[in-house]
Amino acid sequence: MMNVADTNPNHSAKPTQELSLVLVPLLKGVLYQEDNPGLWGSLLNLQASIRDYVAVLGLELMLDEAEGYAFLRSRPDDDGDGQSAIPRLIARRQLSYPVSLLLALLRKKLAEFDAGGGDTRLILSRDEVVELIRIFLPAGSNEVKLIDQVDTTLNKIAELGFIRRLRGQGQMIEVRRIIKAFVDAQWLADFDERLTEYRQQLAQSPEETDG
Repeated sequence: MMNVADTNPNHSAKPTQELSLVLVPLLKGVLYQEDNPGLWGSLLNLQASIRDYVAVLGLELMLDEAEGYAFLRSRPDDDGDGQSAIPRLIARRQLSYPVSLLLALLRKKLAEFDAGGGDTRLILSRDEVVELIRIFLPAGSNEVKLIDQVDTTLNKIAELGFIRRLRGQGQMIEVRRIIKAFVDAQWLADFDERLTEYRQQLAQSPEETDG
């Protein structure tokens, strides 16, 4: 005897719709548990289906349940000549030195913050960010230009999803924990060497800002 549900066109509509509701935000950027707990729950329930679906597109799901974020990234190139057989849906981004430098400084600050075992949210003022980056700029840098550069760089990093400005507190930012997925432990192990390189670059072009 045929099950009535098997002939009902709406039988699989709900799971398919739920899958779409999760996939669309993921294809646009990072999904955070704190921003949308309901969608996050759907993601956890459907993660096997999501992994299968995005694999067809040459992507993989990066999910950190402990930190509460998920995003898609292109799968590592796996053929011998380093050329991916699948066209990239998510392109690699070349970051400017100011953006890379500030990302590194914020990641190190987050590591120090976590080691302190206090609050789970790292909140910094713009003035604190300016002080973080000041020592890596040429001596005598114009203060107004420095602040403008920091604002420009923070805006770019906010667009990338690594920080967010607090509502009603334009000079305060929260460092989002997804930064740990992009600036990893090995990167931090080479931190001093990398900062020396950044400082040399910035000394050669002190007026550079990210475009």
